[in-house]
Amino acid sequence: MRIRLYGWIASILLLSAFSFSSWAGENSNVLLLGQISEPQSLDPQVATAANDSRILVNIYEGLVRNADGSLKLEPALAESWDVSDNGLTYTFHLRKNVKFHDGSPLDSQAVRFTFERMLNSNHPYYHTGPFPLSFFFSVIDKIETPDNDTVIFKLKEPFAPFLSNLATHAGLIISPAAVKQYDKNFSRHPSGTGPFKFTEWTANQRVVVEANEEYWDGRPSLEYVVFRPITDANTRVAEMLSGGIDAMVEVPADNVPLFAADARFHLYQATGPHVWYGMLNTSIPPFNDVRVRQAVNYAVNKQNIVKYILQGSADVAEGPIPSAFDWAFDPETTAYPYDPQKARDLIKAAGAEGQKIVFYVTEGGSGMLDPIPMATAIQADLKAVGLAVEIQTFEWNTYLSKVNSGLNQAHMAEMAWMTNDPDTLPFLTLHSASWPDKGGFNSGYYTNKQLDALLDKARVTNDIELRAQLYRQVQKIVHEDAPWLFVANWKQNAVASARISHFKLQPNFNLLLKDVRKD
Repeated sequence: MRIRLYGWIASILLLSAFSFSSWAGENSNVLLLGQISEPQSLDPQVATAANDSRILVNIYEGLVRNADGSLKLEPALAESWDVSDNGLTYTFHLRKNVKFHDGSPLDSQAVRFTFERMLNSNHPYYHTGPFPLSFFFSVIDKIETPDNDTVIFKLKEPFAPFLSNLATHAGLIISPAAVKQYDKNFSRHPSGTGPFKFTEWTANQRVVVEANEEYWDGRPSLEYVVFRPITDANTRVAEMLSGGIDAMVEVPADNVPLFAADARFHLYQATGPHVWYGMLNTSIPPFNDVRVRQAVNYAVNKQNIVKYILQGSADVAEGPIPSAFDWAFDPETTAYPYDPQKARDLIKAAGAEGQKIVFYVTEGGSGMLDPIPMATAIQADLKAVGLAVEIQTFEWNTYLSKVNSGLNQAHMAEMAWMTNDPDTLPFLTLHSASWPDKGGFNSGYYTNKQLDALLDKARVTNDIELRAQLYRQVQKIVHEDAPWLFVANWKQNAVASARISHFKLQPNFNLLLKDVRKD
C-alpha cells in the first residue's frame, strides 16, 4: 500500500522541501505547485499538453477565453468581436494600452504575427516551430489589420469551432519582439500579456513566474508561482505531505481519501471533457481487423479499472465525445460491456489468437491518471483472451515524441485528451486528414470516409442542433468501428494546503492563478 510508504518518503524529502522553502521564503507569498512532468515548451503554439498549458495561461492571453468555471467564451485581449452572417469573417476589437512583458505593445500586428508564424511556411519565423496544433486554425485564409486595434480573420469556409479554438493555449498571443530576439530559444524566454511574467526555467527543477505589476486586469495576489516537475506520483504526494509544495494537480486516486480526511488540506474535484483511451494501430495486424478492435473493448474490464485503480475518480468512456459536452453527447451509445468470452470468439474468428501486441505506456503525463497500473490491468485482461501484450514504458516527453510521430513500432498506445469543443478530439485523432505525416494526431492511421464527411460537415455549420446530430452520429460510428480501446472519462482533481485560498479547477483543465492567495 502506498500509504505505508509515506513516513519514510516524507522524511527523505525533507531536505528537498527545505531547499524550496528557503528559495521561496517560508512565509513569503509564493505558491509552490507540483506538476506531473517537465514542460515540453513554453511556446504556446509548440506545446501540446495540459501540463504545459497550466503554466502558459498564466503568462499569455488569447483574444477570447473560457469564463471562470465554464466553457463559455468571454472577452480577453479582444474587448469585443463581430461575426459576419455567412460565418466567414471574424472582426476583433483589441483592448487598448496593453503591453507584453518585454514592454512592446499588444496590437493587431502582434496578433497577425502569432497566427501567420504558425500557418505560413514562408514566414521568417516559421522555423521556430513545429506547431502541432496549427490544425486548429488551418481554416484561416488571410488576416487583415486595418488599424492597430482591429484584427480581421477571413476564413476559407465557415468553421464552427473557430472561437473555441482561439480560447485554447494554441491561440495565446505572443510577443513578436521576443520571438525576433530569441528565435528558436523563444520557448525558454516567453513573453505574453498575462498576469505573471516568466522569471526562470531550471531544467527538471522548476519554472518560476512573477507577478505582472502592470497587468491590465489588476495585479495578481501572489508574488511568485513555482511550477515543480515531480514525475513520480508517490514522490509528489510525499512532497505535498511534507510541505515541499503548496498544491499539486492530478492526485493519484488511491491518495484522494487521505487528503480529503486531513484538515491541513483542501481537495478539489471537477468534471471536464476528458477521454483516456488506448489508440490501436489500424494499419497493421491484428488491429486492421475490426473484430479484434471490438474484442479488445470487450476484453478489458473497464468497470474494475474505474472502481479499483481510479477509485471512482472517473467514469467508463463510451466513445470519443465525453458526456461533459451534454449538447453533443449521444445517450444511445453505451460503453462496451465486459465480455471476455465474446472477445475470445472475435479473436478466434479473426485468426488472431496468440498475436503479440507491443503496448507503449508512459510513466506519467498530462491527464494520464495511473498509466502503469492501468496498462498492467489491460495487459492481464488481454492475455486472458489470447493476446500477448508487451509493455514498453517511456518518460512523458520521450513518449510524446514516439507516439505523435505515429505508431510505426507499436500496436497500441495510451493517450488522454482534454478538449473544449466536441470537434477537437475526433477531428485531430480520427480524421484521415490528421495522420501524423499530415500534421495531426491520428497516430493509429485510422480512416473512415463516412466519419470524415460527418466531421467535415459539423465544422462548417453554426447551427448547434445540426452539429449535435452530426456528433451523435460520429459517436455511433467510432464506437462500432472501435479504433480505440475506450477506457475512462476522468474527473480532474487537485489538492492544496489549507493556507491557499481562491484556488479553483477549470473545466478546460487549466489553472488560473491570478486571484489565488497564500495566507
